[in-house]
Amino acid sequence: MDAPTLEAFKALSNPVRLQVLACLRDPRANFPVEQGIANPDEVGVRASQIQEKTGLAQSTVSAYMAALERADLVTSTRVGKWTHYRRNEERIEAFVNLLGRSL
Repeated sequence: MDAPTLEAFKALSNPVRLQVLACLRDPRANFPVEQGIANPDEVGVRASQIQEKTGLAQSTVSAYMAALERADLVTSTRVGKWTHYRRNEERIEAFVNLLGRSL
């Protein structure tokens, strides 16, 4: 298995990171869109919104999102002073397909 795939397994082994990735599938349904400063479908959800949703400390959310980004399961975009995250659907689809072939 290649390094990105192993990173994806590591990232998804944490239930909160898995929950965040699931919530990012439909950001308009799972996060208060009116609080955003950018289109959540195009740019993603602010890290502070993820923090509010999970109830975790900012440093923990940053570490969790960094793990998902290392695994290439999410991408980040800076808008002003805020970091936004959204799912990398292409990578997620490739990962799911790999699982289907491997198991």
